[in-house]
Parts: sequence; C-alpha cells; structure tokens
Amino acid sequence: MMSEVTQYQILQLIDNGQTVQLSLAEDVQTEPVSQKQLMLDAINKKLDPELRDQIAPFMEAILQAQPTIAIKSYAQTSITITMPKRKYQRMGSPSVGQKLEINIKKI
Repeated sequence: MMSEVTQYQILQLIDNGQTVQLSLAEDVQTEPVSQKQLMLDAINKKLDPELRDQIAPFMEAILQAQPTIAIKSYAQTSITITMPKRKYQRMGSPSVGQKLEINIKKI
C-alpha cells in the first residue's frame, strides 16, 4: 500500500446548514522564471554546441528585457469534499485560504 500525504489549500467553502462543501487545490509552490531563460533553454536544445556558443551573446542581448513570470511545473490536483457540519467544526472550521493535509492511500 502506497500512501501520499499532500497539502491542499481551501479555494471555496459552501455551508448549507447541515453540510459543508470544501473545494481544495493542491498547494503547489512556484518559482519565478524569466521568459529569457525559457527561450535560451529552448534554443540551446536545438543547436549544436559550436553554433550555440557563437550566437549566445546575440541572443542574450535580444532577450535582455523579457519579464519574469511564475510558472507552474505541473497540473494541480483538485478535490471537492462534502461533510457533515459537525465534522467540519471538529476539524477547527478551516476557512478559505487555509491549508489542509490529506492522506490518500489505496486500501
């Protein structure tokens, strides 16, 4: 049996009196990556080392002003859970933006 504990962030909370529905998305940390670096990496994969060394200074100059953006490296897992309000309250009544740790395993 393989077990995986993952943190999920609460994106939406619906309280309809008797039950509470939580919409969760995997809490993924992203790093800022410059578009310049992404372009240079793509060019480097296509060119042989000798040609790459010759054009690298030109590419650096051309791509100098590219912005830095946050990129997610993989698709997030999302989960929707509906539970009795009493159980939700025993969990401490977490709110939108807070994180939950969920253990998923095959039994």
